[in-house]
Amino acid sequence: MNTHDMSTVVSNEPKPGKKYFTIHEANRAVPYVSRVADDISDRYQRAVRIRQQIEHPDPADSLDELREQYEMLMDELNEFIDELALVGVELKDFERGLIDFPALHERREVYLCWQRGEDAILAWHEIDSGFSGRQDASLLA
Repeated sequence: MNTHDMSTVVSNEPKPGKKYFTIHEANRAVPYVSRVADDISDRYQRAVRIRQQIEHPDPADSLDELREQYEMLMDELNEFIDELALVGVELKDFERGLIDFPALHERREVYLCWQRGEDAILAWHEIDSGFSGRQDASLLA
């Protein structure tokens, strides 16, 4: 009987066929990613408000209309997430617009970390450390 749960093991080995960014490539993608992240944040905030209206409706609210608006916003969110996936980046936080760019450092996978409001890649982190493990991107040079 195997007593080790391997489902939580995170491998930082490079994966064949996966897109890895240099800092320069990631910084070139930031303007586009920033616009998509702004759209995601906007739609997410609107979806949260509509969801609250659905859960606690005002008698004047049309639940069918609210549900339709909510579904439309969720479809748009999924389209934006798909756009980011086509670029090769991963959305980590809807509200903060936190996005990770896969990169290689010392022959292992790491993430170049960007969030809305930043003009460029300022930080990176190990794939298993997340936002709290952010380190200065200049350390990668």
